[in-house]
Order: sequence, then structure tokens, then C-alpha cells
Amino acid sequence: MKRIALTSLSLALLGAAGAAQAQSSVTLYGVIDTGLAYVSHANENGDHLFGMVNGTLSGPRWGLKGQEDLGGGLKAIFQLESGFDPGTGQSNQGGRLFGRQAFVGLSGNQWGTVTLGRQYDPSVDMVQGLTGDNYWGAAFATPGDVDNYDNSLRVNNAVKYVSPVFGGFQFEGIYGFSNLAGTTGQGQTWGGAATYGNGPFSIAASYLYVNNPSANRATGWNSPSSDSLFNTVINAGYDTAHAIGIARGAGQYVFGPFTVGASYSFAQYKNDGNSTFTEQEKFNVANGYVNFQLTPATLLGLGYTYTHASGDTSANYHQVSIGADYSLSKRTDVYAVGAYQHASGTQRNADGTTQEAQASISDFGFASGRSHQELVLIGLRHKF
Repeated sequence: MKRIALTSLSLALLGAAGAAQAQSSVTLYGVIDTGLAYVSHANENGDHLFGMVNGTLSGPRWGLKGQEDLGGGLKAIFQLESGFDPGTGQSNQGGRLFGRQAFVGLSGNQWGTVTLGRQYDPSVDMVQGLTGDNYWGAAFATPGDVDNYDNSLRVNNAVKYVSPVFGGFQFEGIYGFSNLAGTTGQGQTWGGAATYGNGPFSIAASYLYVNNPSANRATGWNSPSSDSLFNTVINAGYDTAHAIGIARGAGQYVFGPFTVGASYSFAQYKNDGNSTFTEQEKFNVANGYVNFQLTPATLLGLGYTYTHASGDTSANYHQVSIGADYSLSKRTDVYAVGAYQHASGTQRNADGTTQEAQASISDFGFASGRSHQELVLIGLRHKF
């Protein structure tokens, strides 16, 4: 009798769990992406490097996301996402536990989604997916990631709205609070984006504005509402900027086994009396790529990025990138990427001096000490 009672109780509990599962769900997910790389001129002395590089195609991460059905088409949603370095096991994004994303919100079928927390900016949500970065990650990214092409920047203390899709059109906006008392108009981040897709054609545009408060500007970038974009020697001399404004646009067309895309961005690093540079620095970036689906499991890619810096200094960066990806399964793939970059002109250093422009491929962070740099990387990616 006791055994029958226990069995009945177990069935009842399973039934209750099933009913709860039908109304809400929580998913554990992640990506591990690591590989071996050769980088020419990988430091200021021009020395070469052979070693491990992580997160080329996808930033390594693990996370939890879930939703609860509240009825009437309304859902409560959340996401917690932590980035990490597979080579050392350390947390990325400044050591934050959930440095990639951490938000909660409400989503409705008719009116859209509102979320609160640490989040991606609208250019990442709507423009990045139409660029070479969506397929090939950092190896195809803008030198120094001066325009947040590779998602170096996330927004803190943010409220974000994402609209429903109206006949292929969708838009979103974000505002990140500074949370600084008595400094209205300083330290905030805001932006917006819109996208339209119709069959094989998609297009998107965005604008992002990030403000750096005047207090302690001499210590570099310290905006409480955003991360830093100062990853390499290409823009390291502008970490005392008063504000950064970034306009981006991208388009993509798919025909047969080919995907062709192009993008343009304008990034403006604005100075004031507390900055260590005296004239605005501007980066105009043009990017194009073509992918070829050779077989259902094999993708090939070719990309080119031209970056022109002007204003405070003047420099040009030409970068050519190639990639090949082979899917071993739906969750595991192996890949090889390569890139070459040539730089000319002048750069401003972090100490305020200037120098001849150094090549620094994408946002890997290797300062070449030379006008050119090459990278070859073979990697393995697994999703769970």
C-alpha cells in the first residue's frame, strides 16, 4: 500500500510539474569557441606569436533564459549571460559574473517588449546580423572595433523597447541611466535602430550615443552606462573623449548559395576641456563581404574593410579577411580564418603623443609595432 501511495504521489507531482512547464520555461545554453593562432608582429617590438585565441566566431559564454506566460499574450522574460575565457576559465567583461547580459522584462504580442538591465545596444541587435561579423566574428571586424562592429560595448542600467514586426519592419530604442546624482545629462547612453526585411533582401540602420562624465576624465573612459571601446592602439588615444556618436547602416542580399552584404559607419570621438586631445577624431568605415555555401556543411567567406581616420590625426587601414567553416553537426563546427591589414598615416597614443600608424587586426588587441599585420587561426566551436 505504501508503494502504491508513493507511486500515486509521484505521478501527481509529475503532472503538476508538466502543467507548470507548459506555462513557463528556463533554458541553460552556451558556446565554447577556441583555437590556435599565428599573429605576425603581435607586440610593439614586432615579435610574432603562436598561441591560443578564444572567441573568434562567437564569444564563449553560458547563460540562463526563461519566460513565464502571464496570459492574454503577455509574458515575463529574463536572461542572464556570462562570458568567459576557455583558456584560463576567467570571466570576461571586466570580471562580471553576468557581464554579457542581465535583464528582466515583459513581452506582449501586440505591443512589443520592454526589458531592464545590462543589454546589447540596438546596433548590435539589428545591424550586426547583416554584416560579416554575424558569420565570421572578430576576424572580419573593424580595426579596433571603433564603431562597435564586434559588440565590444554593452549598456548598463538600460531600459530597452523592441517593437513587434510590422510587415517586415521593426524598430527599437534604448536608454542607459548614469545613476549619478547631480549630473543630469552626463554619463548616459542612448540609441535607436530600425530594420526591414523582405525575402532575400534586408536593410538596417542605427545610431548610438555614449557620454563620459567629466569627473576623473584623466583616468580614461569611465562612463557608468557603457563599456569601453578602446581595445587597440587604433583608438587608445581617445579614451578621455567627452562622448562617442556612432551611426551605422548595413544591407544584405541572398541569392542561391551566395550572401552579399555591405555596411558603412561613422564614429565620432568628441573632445572637451577635460580630454587629452584637442580636436574631434572621426572614423569612416566601409565594409563588404560575400559568403558562398559550397555544400550544406561548408561555408566560405571573403571580406574587405576600409577605415579612414581624420580630424585629430589622419590614418588609413586596409583589411582583407577570409574564412572557411565546416559543420560537423548542428552544434559543432571547425573553422579557419585569416586576415591581413596595412596601416598608413598617424595615430595618437594613449599617452597623448603621436606615432606612425600601426596595424592591429580587428579587435584582437595585438599592437604590431609595424604598418602591416597578418593573422591565421584554426578553431573549434561547440554550442549547447
